[in-house]
Amino acid sequence: MVASGAAMMFVGTALWGQEAVTLKRTRDTILVQIGGRPFTTYYFGPQSPKPYLHPLRSARGTIVTRGWPMVKNIPGESHDHPHHRAMFFAHGNINGIDFWGEETLSKKAQTARGVYYSSEDLPKGRTVFRRLEEDRGGSHSGQIRADFDLVGPGLKVIGEETQAYTFHGNKTERIIDCVFTLRANHGPLKLGDTKEGTFAIRVVHALNSPPAQMVNSNGARGEKNIWGKKADWVDYYGDVKGEELGVAIFDNPHNLRHPTTWHARGYGLFAVNPFGLHDFYHNPKIDGSYTIPAGGSLTLRYEVLIHHGDYKKAGVAQAYRRYADGE
Repeated sequence: MVASGAAMMFVGTALWGQEAVTLKRTRDTILVQIGGRPFTTYYFGPQSPKPYLHPLRSARGTIVTRGWPMVKNIPGESHDHPHHRAMFFAHGNINGIDFWGEETLSKKAQTARGVYYSSEDLPKGRTVFRRLEEDRGGSHSGQIRADFDLVGPGLKVIGEETQAYTFHGNKTERIIDCVFTLRANHGPLKLGDTKEGTFAIRVVHALNSPPAQMVNSNGARGEKNIWGKKADWVDYYGDVKGEELGVAIFDNPHNLRHPTTWHARGYGLFAVNPFGLHDFYHNPKIDGSYTIPAGGSLTLRYEVLIHHGDYKKAGVAQAYRRYADGE
């Protein structure tokens, strides 16, 4: 299932104008360069409870993700929610274990812009690296595919996860096609109904809304009209160090519960979450949990587009349609 998913990662963008992608591994990190310039680094070692990519950059090299907690000395950066590590995949309740959070947080650490956002109070798990399946650059794209164990309290493995990324870039865009597969090969996996998940980017302070803008595929704007709502895509755009740019996440039409719901906050958390329905709909009678039966798997696919200009100038809606159509 992973092999077929990885093959589909090539369809997210046309090859015209694509720059060469090189990957350089050093122990438990992989530096991704596009057109000879750094784009991001994949961290998958034991220093973090989960793998992540940090930082993400535009085609001009402008950083679009928050540096903290990986970088401690950036003036003016917010220090809430230390588990928001630039770009990552994790869920806040799998078999009653929290793989999204990394520690029990104080109220202060869960407060952003003066608002308290409570997190799951569950035992914490770790996504532990097991094997690197693919690590390959190329003239038009580069691929990473890695396997992990989902490890709960007492070092008990409850399941497995594969993360696969394909990186593309040209003079104006950076694109990451993402495929995440969860395998219930140690018994069933229940992804619980919680807002704490699941595929996330923590954007740089300048892309918080305000001063930046949030818009979704339905034309809705701002957190109030986007958080918990269904949409094909969401885009955060604004001015970052003098560059007008945006970051969009596309939900694949073949994903569970497409179009997905969004855990998208104005304070900078930008996340796709198809499971947190009772929070999103403010209805405790709704159950958004999903159980992968023993021996089964669940694959989720997304595309990340980092573009110049606002969402209209960048043609985000048209880019999504090409992605959805498999072009």
